[in-house]
Amino acid sequence: MIETHKVLDVPEADLDDLRARLRRTRWARPWPVSAWTAGTDSDELRRLVDYWASAYDWRGHEAAVNALPSRFAEIDGTVVHYLHFAAESAGALPILLANGWPSSFLELVGLAERLSAPSRFGRRPQDAFTVIVPSLPGFGLSPQRPALRGGMDTHDMWHRLMADELGFDRYGAHGSDLGAGDTSRLAQAHPEALVGLHLQSAASPAEYDVAGLSEEERAYLAADKAWDVAERGYSHQQQTRPLTLAQGLSDSPSGLLAWILEKYRAWSDCDGVVANRFSDDFLLTQASLYWFTNTISTSFRPYYERHHRLVPPVERVEVPTALALFPADIGGRPPRSWVERVYPVTRYTNMPRGGHFAAYEEPDLLADDITAFFGSLA
Repeated sequence: MIETHKVLDVPEADLDDLRARLRRTRWARPWPVSAWTAGTDSDELRRLVDYWASAYDWRGHEAAVNALPSRFAEIDGTVVHYLHFAAESAGALPILLANGWPSSFLELVGLAERLSAPSRFGRRPQDAFTVIVPSLPGFGLSPQRPALRGGMDTHDMWHRLMADELGFDRYGAHGSDLGAGDTSRLAQAHPEALVGLHLQSAASPAEYDVAGLSEEERAYLAADKAWDVAERGYSHQQQTRPLTLAQGLSDSPSGLLAWILEKYRAWSDCDGVVANRFSDDFLLTQASLYWFTNTISTSFRPYYERHHRLVPPVERVEVPTALALFPADIGGRPPRSWVERVYPVTRYTNMPRGGHFAAYEEPDLLADDITAFFGSLA
C-alpha cells in the first residue's frame, strides 16, 4: 500500500491551456429546436464554459480532493487509487463502493461519510462501516490496465485490494451502473468473501423463455427497449467506435463538458433543470478531473470490453443481494422476479426520488438502505 494525500497537482501551464481552449471554443451552428430536445442545450453549455474559463476555482477543488483519504496500491502491475474512510466504531464491516459512468470517486464521498461516520448525520455510531472507494481503472486517478486481454479483470483487482492489500476476510459491496456490473462479477467470482451485495442496477439473465415471462416482466422489457432506441446512442458509440469519439472529447473541453452534461441532466431526478441537483462547481470538477487526467478515452473502455466479451458475463450470483431502484435512473425498474433470475434478492426497494447519481442526489436514502440491508445479514 502506498499512502499519499496530495494526489493532484495540476501544472499552472495545464490550467492556462484549459482556459485558453475554453475561450477559443468554436461553437456549433444552432438548430431551430427547443432546448435539450436534440442534445445538450447550447445556452446552458455556453454559460458553464464561460464560468469554467473565468471564475471556476480549480485550485480550491484540487485542495479539497487532496484532503480526501486517498491511498494507492499496486495490483498485478497496475496502480489502483482508492479512498479509505475509517469507521468511527470498532469491528465495523468493510464495504466497497463502486461508481459508474460518467462519474468518479467524488460522487461517492458524501455516501462514504454517512456510512463511515453515521453519528455525524444523526445515525447510530454502531452502524458504521469501514468504506473503500476505488477509482475504476481508466477513471481519473487509476490508470487503465495495460492490455485488453490477459490481465486481471477489475472485479479480481478489487478482491485483491480488499483481501490481500487491506486484509479483509469478509466484506460487503455496493455498485451502480458499471460499478454494479463489476461488483456483481466480484460476488460471482468470490462468494466466500462477500457478506452481501447492494446494487442500484442488476444484470439481466443471459437466457430466458419468452413464453414464461410475466406481464410485469414483459412491460419492463418493452420499456427498456424503448429507452434503448431513444437514449442509448452514447453507449453504442462508446462500445463500438470509442476512439473516434475520444479524440474529439480529449481535444475540446467544451465537447467533453457537453457529452457528460447531457447525461447529468437526462439521468438525474432534476425535472429537466440540472441545477436542481448539481452545482456548477460539482459538474465542472467532474469535467476537470477527466480533462486534467486525460481519461475520458479510457473511461469508455469498459463499454468496449463488455460489448466484445472481454470480461466474464454475470450468469448467477449466490450472495445475498439488495436492489435499490431510483425512479429517474436509466433503464427503468426491473421487477423483482426478473432480478431473481440472476440474484438471490433479500431486499428490493423502490425509492421515492433520485436517479442514476443517487449517491450524490440522495445520499441519505442510499445510506439508510445499505445500512438496513447489511444490518439484516448480521
